[in-house]
Amino acid sequence: MDDAPLLVALGGLPGTGKTTLARALARELGAAHVRIDTIEQALLRTSLGLDRPAEAGYVIGATVAVDCLAAGIPVVADAVNAVDEARTGWRSAAGASRLVEVWLTCSDAGEHRHRVESRVADIPGHRQPTWADVVAVAVDPWPSATVVETAGRPPAVVLADVLDVCR
Repeated sequence: MDDAPLLVALGGLPGTGKTTLARALARELGAAHVRIDTIEQALLRTSLGLDRPAEAGYVIGATVAVDCLAAGIPVVADAVNAVDEARTGWRSAAGASRLVEVWLTCSDAGEHRHRVESRVADIPGHRQPTWADVVAVAVDPWPSATVVETAGRPPAVVLADVLDVCR
């Protein structure tokens, strides 16, 4: 299993730094970046008429991850992953691959709120969540995840912490 490709399942509330970390981590690991927000937004643009594509986005993301891992390509999965059902999908996708689960948190509420309220959408048509949306998210416990604090920490330091967990 040492040669098995790596699947990193990142989770955290919006504004904790998941996508910033996922992009840097994917570059560092030579991995595919599977971003659920991108998949969900693409689903909204289809003729399927979906108004809540979350479940489909996670299923598609996990399926893409399976294909990448089968080709020997590491994967960084970038999603809120607030509920255990979503995390179970990544565990299943990992199969015989190595799985690292990481939960990002921003314990400084003022900094977290500022991040959420100052973000600019980088996916065409994507509606950024409001602070009220973020604090309303119910999060299931994730005991198998390594918790990484992002408050007051530069992205490069967070990246180094996560790379240490991946090694």
